[in-house]
Amino acid sequence: MERNLKNVLVVSFGFLLLFTAYGGLQSLQSSLNSEEGLGVASLSVLYAALILSSMFLPPILIKKLGCKWTIAISMCCYITFSLGNFYASWYTLIPTSVILGLGGAPLWSAKCTYLTIAGTSYAEKAGKNPKDIINQYFGIFFLVFQSSGIWGNLISSLILSQSSTKVEISEEDLECCGAYNCLTDTTNTTGSAKPSNSLIYTLLGVYTASGVLAVLLVIIFLDQIKSDQAETEKEKLEEPSFWSTFLATFRHLKDKRQCLLIPLTMYSGFEQGFLSGDYTKVYVTCALGIQYVGYVMICFAAVNSLCSLLFGKISQFTGRKLLFALATVTNTACIIALLLWKPHPKQLAVFFVFPALWGLSDAVWQTQTNELYGILFEKHKEAAFANYRLWESLGFVIAFGYSTKLQAYIKLYILLSVLVLSMATYGAVEYLEAKSSPGTPTTTKKENGGLHSQETHM
Repeated sequence: MERNLKNVLVVSFGFLLLFTAYGGLQSLQSSLNSEEGLGVASLSVLYAALILSSMFLPPILIKKLGCKWTIAISMCCYITFSLGNFYASWYTLIPTSVILGLGGAPLWSAKCTYLTIAGTSYAEKAGKNPKDIINQYFGIFFLVFQSSGIWGNLISSLILSQSSTKVEISEEDLECCGAYNCLTDTTNTTGSAKPSNSLIYTLLGVYTASGVLAVLLVIIFLDQIKSDQAETEKEKLEEPSFWSTFLATFRHLKDKRQCLLIPLTMYSGFEQGFLSGDYTKVYVTCALGIQYVGYVMICFAAVNSLCSLLFGKISQFTGRKLLFALATVTNTACIIALLLWKPHPKQLAVFFVFPALWGLSDAVWQTQTNELYGILFEKHKEAAFANYRLWESLGFVIAFGYSTKLQAYIKLYILLSVLVLSMATYGAVEYLEAKSSPGTPTTTKKENGGLHSQETHM
């Protein structure tokens, strides 16, 4: 097991280093590159490229390069985005966003394939159940990987808080923060004042170095999957052509339940997009300063990770309906409160309460929606999860796309409307399920959904 475990740890820590950089940069885009909405536009383009990438690139690259080199090359795509931020403009950030988006899907697919083959290989030698070993490997991976949200944001906050230009934010400027923000890039000359170039370059240097370390770790220490071990997996990857995968994804929309789940799946992209694109800018950066964005997002990441673990365990006792209800009530309360709240530096704790509650809700949306897909579409998982990636990514594209065009309160009303629609259509899915098969889902089915639970975070 030593060799296989070493490979699992190399993959896990490679992703940890890579997403420490990417996660921190994503949280800062709306504040760091706010001119003409460049930051959020780049994120919108990124997720659009991810949609295209997930349609056809993974099988081609894994077949040609193998898992190890697909992971290494895809990681290089992420590093280009860090480099593009050094001289942030439409000519650097948009192309590097496209490159990152194209590398995203092959990276995650190669990781899944690698861990699956490694788990199956070890199980055959040890005479154990492959599913148990694979679940164990994925558990180790997510345990390490999920902390990336904490480290990336901690680095940004520690570096940006070194700024020597501490400016008092006037009450007049604070009026421009919150749901009814003044909708101009030059409004907040205080809280959103850009850090010095030297601090920004230091931060980007650390992030770029983290990405380079990830690539070197994989190249030097990750074993290439032996050709005989990978043969079966390669055959599976060769089977579907681009057009057959593309058509299978859209053919799956003939299933009424899949169509009804589209609003819920898109809502996942909308709500994550609002937190990282809007809350960080018009509430946190505006009232407290950009150096607080990282601390706030750490709070979100920590609660999200803990609740994902907790809800994964308790869902077998509570059932998913109760958890969906909890997330709906929590998110609705947050949206209404954000509409009413006028952010002020004296209310520091409140800035952390919202991301904590948002993290609790997001944990439900991620774990339970993925599990729901795994259970409902057990015989067509590939097409189902392709739809999941497609519609969630589309939610991100739309959320980041209109981020600079609308005021925050309008986006909150849109969010609330999509949430209400999502719950109505989700209720219809549960009704159809209860009507057709009153039996409860099995543990095995739950596991099928569980493996995918965090991958949509890019």
